[in-house]
Amino acid sequence: MKGALTGWRRNLAVLWLGTFIAGMGFSEVMPFLSLYVGQMGDFSKNELTMYSGITYAVTFFVVAVVSPLWGKLADRRGRKIMLLRSSLGMAFVIGAMGFVHNIWILILLRFLQGLCAGYIPNASALIATETPKESSGTAIGILTTGYVSGNLIGPILGGVLAQVFSIRLTFIITGILLLIVFVLSLTLVHESFKPSDAPIAKRDGSLLSQFKNPTLIITLLVSTMIIQMGNNSITPIISLYVKELMHNVGPITVVAGIIAALPGISTLLSAPRLGRLGDHRGADRILVFGFVFGFVFAILMYFPQGFVSSVWTLGLLRFMIGISDGALFPTVQTLLSKNTPRELTGTIFSWNQSFQAAGSMLGSLLGGAVSGWFDYNGVFIFTALSLLLNFIGVLIFIPSMRHPFAKHSVD
Repeated sequence: MKGALTGWRRNLAVLWLGTFIAGMGFSEVMPFLSLYVGQMGDFSKNELTMYSGITYAVTFFVVAVVSPLWGKLADRRGRKIMLLRSSLGMAFVIGAMGFVHNIWILILLRFLQGLCAGYIPNASALIATETPKESSGTAIGILTTGYVSGNLIGPILGGVLAQVFSIRLTFIITGILLLIVFVLSLTLVHESFKPSDAPIAKRDGSLLSQFKNPTLIITLLVSTMIIQMGNNSITPIISLYVKELMHNVGPITVVAGIIAALPGISTLLSAPRLGRLGDHRGADRILVFGFVFGFVFAILMYFPQGFVSSVWTLGLLRFMIGISDGALFPTVQTLLSKNTPRELTGTIFSWNQSFQAAGSMLGSLLGGAVSGWFDYNGVFIFTALSLLLNFIGVLIFIPSMRHPFAKHSVD
């Protein structure tokens, strides 16, 4: 391979941009979605809350349901064609949201957005299968920064675009960007896909029976859901919490946007370095250590967030959460890749997206409910306890995680 951007490196560069924009497209509507719903009719406060909740949750619900189906099709037909389906579909659907004036049409488009999902897991599956094994940890770590940063930075970018242009034009701009992603994926991404010789119908047993360690796979998928639930449980209350800490004085929306973006920034900085460390220093040992470190660090960082008295302290702790994400998300991706038969890579990465979407939906719903029951600090305590229970489950069901410094293989 000659040149800096050829082969798998070019795939990685294009798909990083694609996953960043896809992640951003999913999350950037968060600052103004309720405001946009309010433009769809003359709603009471209760009606506005109800319609906003439906509009937000319907996309994640559909993603959770259909992702495994798209993943199975990807393993039969290839991951690149799924990238093209998803990016082109999202380009038109999200762009069309800028033209609607009826709440039910908006909800329908959000439903269709969920059906068009699949760019991120198929990008992960393609990178996992097309990248040399000695560089897979680095590649997946770098790719992780794309969609995690897009998801976490999206709200502040969406808020700025809506402020500078308009809410409607923000949807159209996002659609245009996704259309560019489609063109780049079509022309620059290469996949040497070969379907499995074994017909699907002749494979005996369930999906999990085809894995060497089904318990490991289930534990990793549940961990993805809990980690994402923790990230999203803060979304409904972060701006209100910042408002309280600032005593309703100063540029609250700007500060809230920065606080929301900080985890994405630290993930952007940490994930590639942790992935590179795994490739250079012995992948199995580093994977176990990164997984254990990520959970313990996240738990320790979430608890004090509910008791801070300064927005600066909150910002520092939120920045630290991004470091734990930078350890956890690529570690889960790499462990799934290492323990999945090549012909099922697309399926399992789509299942991973399905669990991630379920975590996003549960996080936003539970975050709002817990804050109503126990005030804002209850959300952070609830998140830390959820991660703690998940970590205990990891130690029970994946014995190798109990000894992060030992030499062993994670399987």
